[in-house]
Amino acid sequence: MTLGEAKVGSTVTVLKIDGDSAYKRRIMDMGITKGTELFIRKVAPLGDPVEITVRGYELSVRKNDATCVVVR
Repeated sequence: MTLGEAKVGSTVTVLKIDGDSAYKRRIMDMGITKGTELFIRKVAPLGDPVEITVRGYELSVRKNDATCVVVR
């Protein structure tokens, strides 16, 4: 399942990040790395962006970026 498919209120763990190296680096610079737990706080009314809690802070991620993060 991807981060974009995760349900609001759930906690997921990052398994891997898909994409080219520059894209992966940008996602990892936000604190989303393999093994990190993410809490899905809410989704905007039109589905974009997704607000998550990662490493103690809130982060909004575009739906396009969220589909490249594989979670469990």
